[in-house]
Amino acid sequence: MMSAERLKKIADAVRETGRLSVAELAELTGASEMTIRRDLEVLADQGVLERYRGGARSLLLRGEEPPFALRAQDGLEVKRRLAVEVAALSADGESVVVDSGTTCLEVARALHQRRLTVVPLSLHAANALTGAPQLKLLLPGGEPRVGELALTGPLTEASLAALRFDTAVIGCCGLTVADGLTAYDLADAAIKRAAIASARRVIAVTEAAKLSRTALAFVTPASALHAVVTDRSAPDDETEALAAAGVAVRMV
Repeated sequence: MMSAERLKKIADAVRETGRLSVAELAELTGASEMTIRRDLEVLADQGVLERYRGGARSLLLRGEEPPFALRAQDGLEVKRRLAVEVAALSADGESVVVDSGTTCLEVARALHQRRLTVVPLSLHAANALTGAPQLKLLLPGGEPRVGELALTGPLTEASLAALRFDTAVIGCCGLTVADGLTAYDLADAAIKRAAIASARRVIAVTEAAKLSRTALAFVTPASALHAVVTDRSAPDDETEALAAAGVAVRMV
């Protein structure tokens, strides 16, 4: 089992049960107890869990988003595949606003060589786009959230309101036809709404697992999306419902 996969398995297991011992985690993952102890130190540094002698307890409540550093390595191959598909949907010369989050960070990386005007909504994405040879990079104002480095607040909203985009690329924490596109964080949801309001076309990009989730903060109805880019493991009932709502679903 790869390190990133093992860390996610440990984090998910501890979060689900509340606490687990080193021995239990070693049996779960097939790793040595020494390796598990090192993994627990990494997850403790990321704020995912708290170590105690012989085990760990979760610091994440149900409905809370795991830290950026943990999510960034989760399903990376799928995220990169989704990013390439999203990048292909914009023609050279267009203006694109790119949301925060780990999947949208991969979208920003996929746009690096393109002739576009891009407004990134996180410092992670801004850093990925810095130095792009043909791309025009515009930075909004705002306050970066700790860890996520997503830009939030009235300065970010004002920056978005002053611009008009061909495309908004929006990440999500949950997406269903019944509950729409949702986010864990209220401030993040406000920025997503502002980006959507300033765009001619809205593309949601998400791993398939999020198509059956609903997070706390409502962003927009599913019918407001022009396209959803997801992976081929997406549940048929949700993709069919999205298509029936007039959303173009692209699975890669």
